[in-house]
Amino acid sequence: MFTGIVQGTAEVVEIQEKKAFRTHRIRLPVTALEGLTPSASIAHNGCCLTVTRIDSDLIDFDLMQETLRVTNLGELVVGDTFNFERAARYGDEIGGHAMSGHILCMAEVVDVIASENNHQLRFKLPTDWRKYIFTKGYIGIDGISLTIGNVEGNEFDVNLIPETMQRTNIGRRQIGDRVNIEIDPQTQAIVDTVTHLLPDLLFQLKQK
Repeated sequence: MFTGIVQGTAEVVEIQEKKAFRTHRIRLPVTALEGLTPSASIAHNGCCLTVTRIDSDLIDFDLMQETLRVTNLGELVVGDTFNFERAARYGDEIGGHAMSGHILCMAEVVDVIASENNHQLRFKLPTDWRKYIFTKGYIGIDGISLTIGNVEGNEFDVNLIPETMQRTNIGRRQIGDRVNIEIDPQTQAIVDTVTHLLPDLLFQLKQK
């Protein structure tokens, strides 16, 4: 489990390419290494990956075909940075919202509005996922727990505070970039339950 409170950014230092498979070697900040062991989970732009090898501050992760297809991790090149968060532990403060690290889709940046004290990004979602997006709801964007602003059709915006800009890579996002999206699990469960069960319940009531 993750909280959506990104701990910083890490750099991709090496990529090993194979057919429908990749291994990323990344450099983690020293402050994030304490207690890290092989098989531990770390979120990369919100996507949960498993540590396969540790060599000082260089950490390896394997990316399967589905991960490369659904997320933006397959677009990374050597020298790129991504948001990371180590898995939450029981008793940790959850400052964002509970996140699984399972990316559902990607959204495209369609507008960037920057001013001296404000930074707003607007995204376009695949139509199939629009039903889970609500104003003031939670959403995970590249692993960052954010609050949804205005929603119009399958587009929505978020507003970024300076701390988020400083700690993560989202302030460098430009029009056309693709970000990883994780929908709030509770919202998804409620919407799916209503969508699947309500028609049957109404039908049963009509038959009485």
